[in-house]
Amino acid sequence: QVQLVESGGDLVQAGGSLRLSCKASGSIFSTYTMSWYRQAPGEQRELVAVITSGGSTNYADSVKGRFTISRDSAKNTVNLQMNSLKPEDTAVYYCKVDARTNRGYRGDYWGQGTQVTVSS
Repeated sequence: QVQLVESGGDLVQAGGSLRLSCKASGSIFSTYTMSWYRQAPGEQRELVAVITSGGSTNYADSVKGRFTISRDSAKNTVNLQMNSLKPEDTAVYYCKVDARTNRGYRGDYWGQGTQVTVSS
């Protein structure tokens, strides 16, 4: 099995910065695409940023130029640096990892979420 643990969520003022981290552990053979999603109250979960195993990245238009996704494949971690935060960035942030286990199973794994609140 694969477990994901996110950290770094907090209450911050508009214009501030936060760094989210997500570490995958368990019987991991390899990780592939790693992503961050977010879900605000009453809204659908949306993709924020994605990074492939080769390091290619893509971002939602709403966060381009403010957020940066990075990964350390050796440590099975993915990070999200969030700068110039806005109140509309308030949401629960989830990481998702496409991973293959030591038994050969490949699938998507989700973390439990970390709350980011941006005050105006």
